[in-house]
Amino acid sequence: MPFYNQEEIEKAREVDLFTYLQACEPQELVHVSGNVYCTREHDSLRISNGKWCWFSRGIGGYSALDYLIKVKGCSFMEAMEAVIGRASIPPPSRAPAPKAEKPKRLLLPPPAPDNRAMLQYLAGRGIDQEILDYCIKTGRIYESRNKGHGNVVFVGFDKAGKARFGCLRGIGEARFHGDVSGSDKHYSFALPACVENPAVHLCECAIDVMSYATLCKLDGMDWRRHNLLSLAGIYQPKKKIEESKLPAALTRFLEDHPHVKTLYLHLDNDGPGRLAAKAILAAIPEGYEVKNRPPPQGKDVNDFLCHRLEIPIRSAKGKELER
Repeated sequence: MPFYNQEEIEKAREVDLFTYLQACEPQELVHVSGNVYCTREHDSLRISNGKWCWFSRGIGGYSALDYLIKVKGCSFMEAMEAVIGRASIPPPSRAPAPKAEKPKRLLLPPPAPDNRAMLQYLAGRGIDQEILDYCIKTGRIYESRNKGHGNVVFVGFDKAGKARFGCLRGIGEARFHGDVSGSDKHYSFALPACVENPAVHLCECAIDVMSYATLCKLDGMDWRRHNLLSLAGIYQPKKKIEESKLPAALTRFLEDHPHVKTLYLHLDNDGPGRLAAKAILAAIPEGYEVKNRPPPQGKDVNDFLCHRLEIPIRSAKGKELER
């Protein structure tokens, strides 16, 4: 077994993922737009400006070592051998930045002829019909179909009412999820912003937001009087919690709604969810109050809603697929 000294380890850590793939596995690099790439194996693993993030798993890093260990499952020694053993790898470089980055163009999929399968799926997860009707009427959700697969499309809007974000959630047995091309996570799925309410309730995903609105209605509260915001998936904090930044969707929401000064965190009851809550607590500026309110039962808000309504929780068999 080879031995690597500290100098060699540091040298290996300087090799970014883009440089490694370009030199050693060029067939894995797929150009997305501008200086953004993904891998052929995982289209939700994005590489940009010397960094990479696997959004569907909530992990990321800079170096090729991180990728080989976290994504490919290599041991540290195997990853070192793969990087150091490739003498042909050029000095670390970044994907060249575009001269002028074009604004993102959201490419929402066309709607299906009807929403029947979507409504059946969301009702089966306990979402109240009034909330479903509101979301359909306002264009926040609709059904799309692709190669025989039915999807729910969740749409997020900017302050002017323009669609800026979209994500798909499979409604069949083969589970998958992913963002629509051109999505901007600053404008994730949300339910009514009430100017009189100085608080915002944060959930990880759109279904959890709709579930929280349903829970409000079950408790006799007017869900339209709340500010409900999705963080558009698992939020990945910095390795050092104190260096973390607020999620993009929350940053934009607070800028657009300066009257909001209280945050309720309804993030998942798992490791990433607890870590995300801790990071938000550390990153929030002075002048804001943060209240950590994870669901009292189940993994997430929808699990808790299903428990309360005595609805069977949808089984998460295997991995969620990506498209």
